[in-house]
Amino acid sequence: MPAKTSQKLRTIGFDADDTLWHNERFFQMTQSRFAELLADFTDAEELDARLLEAEKRNIGHYGFGIKGFMLSMIETALEVTEHRVPGEVISQILAAGQDMLSHPIELLPHARAAVEELSGRHHIALITKGDLLDQERKLAQSGLGDLFDAVEIVSHKTPHTYARIFGGHAPGEAMMVGNSMKSDVLPALEVGAWGIFVPQELGWALEHAEPPQAQSRFREIADLGKLPALVDEIGQSI
Repeated sequence: MPAKTSQKLRTIGFDADDTLWHNERFFQMTQSRFAELLADFTDAEELDARLLEAEKRNIGHYGFGIKGFMLSMIETALEVTEHRVPGEVISQILAAGQDMLSHPIELLPHARAAVEELSGRHHIALITKGDLLDQERKLAQSGLGDLFDAVEIVSHKTPHTYARIFGGHAPGEAMMVGNSMKSDVLPALEVGAWGIFVPQELGWALEHAEPPQAQSRFREIADLGKLPALVDEIGQSI
């Protein structure tokens, strides 16, 4: 690998799920199957609302990821059926979650090319939250693991998280790239890093946040194919 340059933009952090590879669409496919399984007890809209409330309650207990999602579905099934949910339905919920845990990784467009190009010039970190084993599995299957100088799998992405990971950098010397305004962009901006938003068509309601107003270190790009040129532009301006 080429030596890292001494550009002022020193570290670039990448989110993983729905930034480098597909993730949310598998949750939504499973949620549609969940609605089919419980169609005799409630409609899909009500079930989705109840499931989202369960996920909100349970994040502090189970964290982010497929396993917590499975447990929240089971809890919701018990609630909407008044504990009369058939055992076969529980079995199928568990099977759907296990399918998610073994689903092959599918990289998003331009993900490999962007990481490969930038890894030759900057310190590259993967910063993702979720279940440790599942995130390690996805990174290994992605084929991108050797391109990262550091991998951080965290419980939550907060300003403290980014301050620790980007520690020692002056404001503006670090960048975070991701599809979540709430987790990837806003807390990174708060500690003085650049926040690059790469929106995806599908998103989880609990990750929604409004974009920052009048923030000079915020940028939005359509896809990762635009990232290397943006990094060069920012590097020349600081």
